[in-house]
Amino acid sequence: MPAHSLDPTKWVDKYSDYLFNYTIVRVNDREIANDLISETFLAGLKSMKNFKGEASERTWLISILKRKIIDHYRRINSRKGKAEVHINYSDDFSDGEWLEEQVADYSDRNAEDEMENTELGMAILECLDQINEKQAAIFKMKTIDGADTEVICNEFNITPSNLWVIIHRARVSLAACLEKNWF
Repeated sequence: MPAHSLDPTKWVDKYSDYLFNYTIVRVNDREIANDLISETFLAGLKSMKNFKGEASERTWLISILKRKIIDHYRRINSRKGKAEVHINYSDDFSDGEWLEEQVADYSDRNAEDEMENTELGMAILECLDQINEKQAAIFKMKTIDGADTEVICNEFNITPSNLWVIIHRARVSLAACLEKNWF
């Protein structure tokens, strides 16, 4: 008997906020995020028979959503004519490469790039010190430290929706500060 079972009647209530927060950070567009989540739920319904119960419902839905996000960027990149990046992987069965998306070649960086990166990092930290203290703390926990949404919400006694509003405001404040002080 599987350790976990599926109950699609509760997916929207239980997971839509979590899936939205996960997606919006990666696609930065509310409409696209909502479309990807809808596609995820639909794909989940279609592939319920393949669910083995080895993972929780949420983990299973996130794995579907990750593939939907990757497919979204593949569609965008194929329209833009972008090339590829080789991502090395290995698992118990094989070694190989996946083609994902075009990104900068970090092996081609020079001293000037390194200096600019260091300056930007210092400017971001200085700007974090200048914005609202609560916004800065929450932004650091979520964006820099990668803390889980639930942990942050419990620590600051806020809702997930409020968390994303605070992070958005922190980003806007940081962008304004960086534009003023770094560019």
